[in-house]
Amino acid sequence: MVHTRNPRLKDVAQEAGISIATASRAMSGSPGVSAQLAQRVRQIAADLGYVANVHARSLAGSPSSVVGLVVHEIGDPYFSEIASGVLSVASTRGLTVQICHSGRDPEAELAQVRTLIANQVGAIIVAGSGFVDPAKEAGVVQSLKRYQEGGGRVAVIGRHSLRADTVQPDNREGGTTIAEHLLGLGHRRIGVVSGSRQLTTVADRLVGIDGALATAGLSLDATPLVEAPFTREGGKQAITELLTVAPDVTAVIGMNDDMAIGVLSVLRSRGVMVPEQISVTGFDDVAVAGDLAPGLTTIRLPMSEMGRQALKLALAPPATRRRSRRAAHELVVRGSTAPPRADSVLRPPA
Repeated sequence: MVHTRNPRLKDVAQEAGISIATASRAMSGSPGVSAQLAQRVRQIAADLGYVANVHARSLAGSPSSVVGLVVHEIGDPYFSEIASGVLSVASTRGLTVQICHSGRDPEAELAQVRTLIANQVGAIIVAGSGFVDPAKEAGVVQSLKRYQEGGGRVAVIGRHSLRADTVQPDNREGGTTIAEHLLGLGHRRIGVVSGSRQLTTVADRLVGIDGALATAGLSLDATPLVEAPFTREGGKQAITELLTVAPDVTAVIGMNDDMAIGVLSVLRSRGVMVPEQISVTGFDDVAVAGDLAPGLTTIRLPMSEMGRQALKLALAPPATRRRSRRAAHELVVRGSTAPPRADSVLRPPA
């Protein structure tokens, strides 16, 4: 399949082996085109990155009745709560939400965005961390740019490089706050279990942590840090490795609550007392964080409100400049943190 910089309807028609008129009817859902052909034409359009002018027509008066939401992991409570916020606004506007899952894979994310565009959704929300390497987002940037030029509406959550209205959570500031909390309790042997530092969310949170450590005469470079998938299973993997290389840590920072829950699971299975032997923190304050035993000390982000704000931005009349909404953080102290005990040194299992 040949990709052009600005694909046109005739390119879609040529690839599908049909007339331009038939391609137009297939893209618009007009009668006289079979469902099978219409789906094939829309998939070709998605693969080519073609954006139909239907957005300019449908959004001139009111938005299309379908909103696309792209998230990294719908099973992650962080994204589930964002989705609930999007859905709550959509329900009051009579809109349907189509949710897509990218798995933190930039190619999968691009494919999902192109599919939403081909399906002629009226607005697209992209939620979740971007990538430190801008080359990984280049395709999505171009696809969304063409979509917006055609009248489509876009809002993003937690992204830096996508040119759209944005909701930005306090990732850096929250990183500083959670590290200051542990330092204030007296911890100096702090470990970190982290998602990939190629994710901007992780990078921002680590910058905040590093700033707090520096004020205490410490540094992130000298801090034991293990990278793993940004999931509960990743948290289990990371804490297992961390306790092997740094058994003297008295506190562990999880880069999100999902990882921190994985950390707590491993510590519990080993008979390690939290917080008596090791304090554990998370980030996000997902719904289950307060129901754990002990409850998880974490940074609260207003995830559902972030979803609501993102859809409101996407549905608002277009502005001449990109609009930004800040999602403030809050430290939530629960039972998983306490001052370090003098004898809190663990040994790796035999």
